[in-house]
Amino acid sequence: MKEIREIIKAFDLAQKEGKQTALATVVQVEGSSYRSPGARMLITEDGALTGAISGGCLEGDALRKAQLVMFQQQSMLVTYDTTDDDDAKFGVGLGCNGIIHILIEPIRPEQENHPIALLKRCLADRRDQVLVTVFDLKNKRSAQVGTCLLWNKQVVSGSWEGLQGIKTSLMEDVKDAFASGSSIINRYNIVSPLHAFIEVIKPPIELVIIGAGNDAIPLAELANILGWGITLVDGRADYANVQRFPKAQQIILAKADQVVSHISWDARTVVVLMTHNYNYDLTVLKHLLPIKVSYLGVLGPKKKMTKMIDALEKESIKPTEQDLRKIFGPIGLDIGAEAPEEIALSVIAEIKAVLEGKPGTFLRDKSGPIHSRDAVRLTLSDSK
Repeated sequence: MKEIREIIKAFDLAQKEGKQTALATVVQVEGSSYRSPGARMLITEDGALTGAISGGCLEGDALRKAQLVMFQQQSMLVTYDTTDDDDAKFGVGLGCNGIIHILIEPIRPEQENHPIALLKRCLADRRDQVLVTVFDLKNKRSAQVGTCLLWNKQVVSGSWEGLQGIKTSLMEDVKDAFASGSSIINRYNIVSPLHAFIEVIKPPIELVIIGAGNDAIPLAELANILGWGITLVDGRADYANVQRFPKAQQIILAKADQVVSHISWDARTVVVLMTHNYNYDLTVLKHLLPIKVSYLGVLGPKKKMTKMIDALEKESIKPTEQDLRKIFGPIGLDIGAEAPEEIALSVIAEIKAVLEGKPGTFLRDKSGPIHSRDAVRLTLSDSK
């Protein structure tokens, strides 16, 4: 989501300066690649790049093709095939041993539902959205349908132009992707087969830091670098203020029993308790249990966590097994962290691993591709 925000910001600036732009999107990957489907890059007519579609090896070639797209005002699909070991012949040196399909679209600001306009609507609220990008692998240099539809369970935005023959099947897949929470790439066999990248776009992680001590500062800074939302909560005005936490979107001064009522909660909200005040943390924990947050980290040793659970049970508040699976205390991955900055790295990594359902192990020891394709289902059946 951070990449999308940066692309929108760069687009708005280009508009003010009267510059043409094009959007490059990774729409399908076969084999290994640095970025997965959904990676994007905005290109301006003077060569400015925002976002990334690779580790840096594709950007130069994509820039040249994007300038042609802007000149002709017609989208194109570009394929980089590096399954041949001699990928240097492409002039890009990918070294990924995969096939990457990238759609490059000119942005026409006069159109109501151009790709950036649809991306902007993804940021309008914290609901999951489904963005549809349609492309033709058989006729890559012909005009592509492109980024065309956005669905948020209530309304479809965009245009059905060129999609009438697959409208019913496409909407079935859109609803399937929304329900499962995972993106889909599918082929629809009409006169000329079309592929659709049906992308589930989730809101950014919202990190609620409860405690405004010095060790919370690097945690907030690192979360900001990742593009996460940051809410800071404390009862002390001389600690919880914009001077100490300039990147926090929200700073809340509240007593422990009032914290929960001040925050909007959803499936992408995570909490870290780090006030260094046992009673404050315990009271907040008691009020958090009914919220069922996706992740709740408690700073401190294991005996503190055990003591807190025992105290809750004495008040006839018994956390369920599901509650306990979401509570992490001690907090963070075991990376030997000591300094506040290292602890922040450990905590951020643990939160990311939990939300992605990953074990947080060494990639060296992982069998199969580094980048799992589980989040994008490739369902190229001939039935549609």
